[in-house]
Amino acid sequence: MSAQKQKAVCLTAYPKGLPTAENFDIRTADLPALNSGELLMRTVWMSVDPYMRGRMRPDVKSYIPPFALNEPLDGGAVSEVMVSNNPNFKPGDYVVAFQGGWKDYWVSNGDGLTKADGSIAPLSAYLGVLGMPGLTAWAGLTQILEPKPGETVFVSGAAGAVGSLVCQLAKIKGCKVIASAGSKEKCDWLLKEGGADVALNYRDYKNAGELTRALADAAPGGINCYFENVGGMHLEAALNCIAFGARIALCGMISVYNAKEPEPGPPNLSFLIARSAKMQGFIVSIYLHLASQFAGEVAPLLAQGKIRFRESVYESLEDAPRAFIGLFSGENFGKAVIRVGPDRL
Repeated sequence: MSAQKQKAVCLTAYPKGLPTAENFDIRTADLPALNSGELLMRTVWMSVDPYMRGRMRPDVKSYIPPFALNEPLDGGAVSEVMVSNNPNFKPGDYVVAFQGGWKDYWVSNGDGLTKADGSIAPLSAYLGVLGMPGLTAWAGLTQILEPKPGETVFVSGAAGAVGSLVCQLAKIKGCKVIASAGSKEKCDWLLKEGGADVALNYRDYKNAGELTRALADAAPGGINCYFENVGGMHLEAALNCIAFGARIALCGMISVYNAKEPEPGPPNLSFLIARSAKMQGFIVSIYLHLASQFAGEVAPLLAQGKIRFRESVYESLEDAPRAFIGLFSGENFGKAVIRVGPDRL
C-alpha cells in the first residue's frame, strides 16, 4: 500500500480578503502503508463549507485550529473503504467523516466514521441535508429558536444548505416563513419548494433601511425567530423588526468572513433589551450528541418527499477551490459538493 498515491488540494498562502485560485495548489504524495486497525479510503464526494474560511485566518482564535500551509486541506467527505485492517468496516462500505475532503485517497484509523446508507438518500446528501449542515439547521431551529405554530421565522442565506432546511422545518412546524436569498431563481425555488411564504431578493435592497421596510411589510406583527447566516444589513434589519420575546440564532455571518478589517456591529443592538429578545451564537459540534434525534426527524421527512434540497455539483477535485470561492459570491445554489470519484451506488 505504500505505493498508493494521494492527490490533494493544499493551501499555499492565507487569503487576504476574498480567497483566490492562487491560494491553492494540487499536489501528489505517497500514502503510508496501512497499520493494524487502519483503512484505505477513496473519497467519492467532498464538501466545501463557509466555516472553512475561518480556518484560513491563523491570527484569529477560533473553535477549530487553522489549516497548515502546504499541507492537504481537510473537510467533510463521503468515502468508500477500499482496504480494511479494521474489523468494524469492510471494503465497499461507504462512510461519512469530517475528514477526507480535499484529497482523493486518505488513511483512517476508523475514528469518527459513520456508515452511509445509499438506499435512504443519494450519498452526497450526507454532506448536506443529512449531514453537518442539516444538523446545524435542525439544532439552531429546535434548540435555540424553538418556534411555535403561528410565529414568524426569518431566515437569511435561505437558499443555502442550512437555510433551506431551516425554512422547510419551520414551515412544517406551522410557522410563517420569510426567506432572503440573492437571486430571483433562488427566491422562486424557496416559494415553490423551499417552504417560504415570502422570499426577498436582498440584491433589490441598497441598505438596511430598504430591507427593513420589506421585512416590516412581510411581518407586520414582527419577527419572532431569526436564523442568522449572513450578518450585515440582514441583522440590522431583523433587529429593527424584532418582536417582543423574539429569539435569534447566530449560525454564521458570511458577509464579513472576507473582511480585511473588523466590521462595525449593528447600531440597534439595544432593541434586544426593549423587546426582551434573546440572541445566541452556536457551533454545530455542541449538538453532536443529538445527531440521532436529528436523523430520526429529518430522514423520514426526506424519504416522504416533505423535505427538498438542491445541490451545486462540481465534477473533480481540481474544481474544489472554485467551489469554495463560489460560497462567497452567491454562485452556488443549495449545498456545494464535489464529485471526487465514481459513486458505485
